[in-house]
Amino acid sequence: MTVLGIDTCDKTAACAIVSDMGVLAESAFVTEHTHSQVILPLAKRVLTDAGLDMKDIDVFAAISGPGSYTGLRIGISAVQGICYALDRKCVGVSALEALVYELAAYEGVVCAVMHARQDLMYNAFFRISDGSVERLTPDSIDKAEDVVSSMSRYDEVLVTGDVSYLSYDNTPSVRTASVHLRRRTAVGLCCAAMTKEPAEAGLLVPDYLQITKAEKDLENS
Repeated sequence: MTVLGIDTCDKTAACAIVSDMGVLAESAFVTEHTHSQVILPLAKRVLTDAGLDMKDIDVFAAISGPGSYTGLRIGISAVQGICYALDRKCVGVSALEALVYELAAYEGVVCAVMHARQDLMYNAFFRISDGSVERLTPDSIDKAEDVVSSMSRYDEVLVTGDVSYLSYDNTPSVRTASVHLRRRTAVGLCCAAMTKEPAEAGLLVPDYLQITKAEKDLENS
């Protein structure tokens, strides 16, 4: 299986191609431009680097959430458009789960965190064993102190992602992943996607975990 993954859920635009043989190409950069302007050229670049064409890709994947409302929609729309054009299927992957796949060599419980806003954190717990990732909790959004409190349920936890927003220095059972492994990559996205059953493009939808600005405005009107 050959997977092309697109990640536009935050300021980083990332794309990678991974097959059963390994990583074929990867590219990422932080951009101030709208992701819609850069993500398809980025996908074409990794295809060129891998010596492949769109039709050589078996499955397309996108981060489905959590993350930026606009960013998620751009990535998902790009993948849907490609899949409709090529009659391919696709996979949506949690940004938190993609983070965990950067730690696939670890054995034990991992807490993946992403800063949402103020003192709120997106978070989920996973267990890694023999390279396989098992989800222990659904993605959720909680206060930072509640995320740290949840860690006490486990004998030992490795934390990855936006760890600077959490305070657990006095919790001996909690450790922090090495800095180079705390960054989500499109390779992690592709690796996670390879463990899932592809579906029709129309079934790929964003999972924001928060209400959108329009919904907030409607509530306050």
